[in-house]
Amino acid sequence: MFIWIMQFIVGLLVANAGEWLGHRYILHGWGQRADSFWAYHLYEHHVSARQGKMLDSGYQKYPKSWNSQAKEVLVLVLILVLNWPFFYWANGYACAIYFSMIAYYFVHRIAHSQPDWAKKHLAWHYQHHLVNDNANWCITHPLFDYLMRTRCKNKS
Repeated sequence: MFIWIMQFIVGLLVANAGEWLGHRYILHGWGQRADSFWAYHLYEHHVSARQGKMLDSGYQKYPKSWNSQAKEVLVLVLILVLNWPFFYWANGYACAIYFSMIAYYFVHRIAHSQPDWAKKHLAWHYQHHLVNDNANWCITHPLFDYLMRTRCKNKS
């Protein structure tokens, strides 16, 4: 049981580090190129969230078109598929990754469909969209923003 718990903790840390790295370097790095698959994040999601004061109409319903949310779901499913083999030799780790990806999806979706909830419960992500989009890279929990010193507590 101790090993499973340690694997789970490592999985949570890896998932949070992945949020930070992916958001900062893939979505905001590669996503700057308008011809990149990742451009949806800056040119669709950020634009919509800023115009709607955190509300992104693409997150109001489950994805039915090839919008930001649908592309995000595709990426999350790909992460889950790539982590499936870990269930065979690091079950606790795999459970944490699956838990984290599911939590990420629902927390992010709620944040962009209920801005007041996001402002209260995900202040770092709210601030990322409305105050400083070059900080606060984590979505579900700001742990790696604190560790990497990118947590910016600007008031909105």
